[in-house]
Amino acid sequence: MKPGSTSKSPAPYRERQRPALSRRGARACDCTPEFVRSLHDFRLYLSVECGLSQNTLEAYCRDLTALGAFLGGRGVAQPGGVSAVHVREYASALAMHHYRESTVARKVVAIRVYLRWLFETGRAEFDPTSAIELPKRWKNIPPTLGLDRTVELVTAPDPEHALALRDRAILELFYASGLRASELCGLDLADLHVRAGFVRCLGKGRKERVVPVGRPACDALEAYLEHLRPALVARGEGWKVRAPQPLFVSRGGRRMERTALWRIVRREARRLGLKGKVSPHTLRHSFATHLLEGGADLRTVQELLGHASISTTEIYTHVQASRLVEVHARCHPHGAARRGTQSRTPE
Repeated sequence: MKPGSTSKSPAPYRERQRPALSRRGARACDCTPEFVRSLHDFRLYLSVECGLSQNTLEAYCRDLTALGAFLGGRGVAQPGGVSAVHVREYASALAMHHYRESTVARKVVAIRVYLRWLFETGRAEFDPTSAIELPKRWKNIPPTLGLDRTVELVTAPDPEHALALRDRAILELFYASGLRASELCGLDLADLHVRAGFVRCLGKGRKERVVPVGRPACDALEAYLEHLRPALVARGEGWKVRAPQPLFVSRGGRRMERTALWRIVRREARRLGLKGKVSPHTLRHSFATHLLEGGADLRTVQELLGHASISTTEIYTHVQASRLVEVHARCHPHGAARRGTQSRTPE
């Protein structure tokens, strides 16, 4: 580089001894060049052949970049040299730094997929994934809201607020459809069919599904589309030539981001004084919980939520405890005692 030049080049990889794990995330310069190249090819494989979403790709790359930095500090330069012992050491280090069991398990899943890909593409001589076990995870009960509190939340936006119609439509649609935040902000105008009462979304793994939408949400969406969205879209630069057109737009007329949706939900939850961390996923959990409490079967809820496996949906079966007590009291010969009445026996 010439004297006085101000251009910067990426910092070269430097072998370090046992670097401390950082929650701020590792960077590519913390990994060996061989690891960075293999990670680039692996990302292409996940995107083109596996069809994973952009959010999943970013999560895999973050997890594997952190692994590469960890291994680089232990002198493992080649990706093909990663063994089950290295992965177990990495998982133990994460646990020592107080990472949650679910986070450690997610990172180990990404590592297993990566190592299997290395072996199948001939970049590694052996496949160590059979010796790598997933950390045991407790099935945490997802936080939900009662029916009354849910209705209060979705109708909470102040009518005097400039974006009240949009925020009300977002909250209503969250609860009516059970969409994820990424699915909702990815909706286009063509995906919404108000008259027919359904919305078409693209979920994880780019799988398309159709979800019904109730009348309250449709009314809120119609009000937003008629009275507010045109004014918001007009503020965006070149919006007339952009396609497809997003359903929900920001104050500046651009497609809304996931973080903006989270802020809307949390802001309204704070205004209502709701305790705990209320998020878009809380409305998704409430959607599933209220369906099961109303008598919906688990397979239907699985389809509506877009879960690939029924085991993921089974976490919501805890909500049927009160309904089971009611059914037992009504149907079992001795169940009437729960309601304070005596069951009669023939003389």
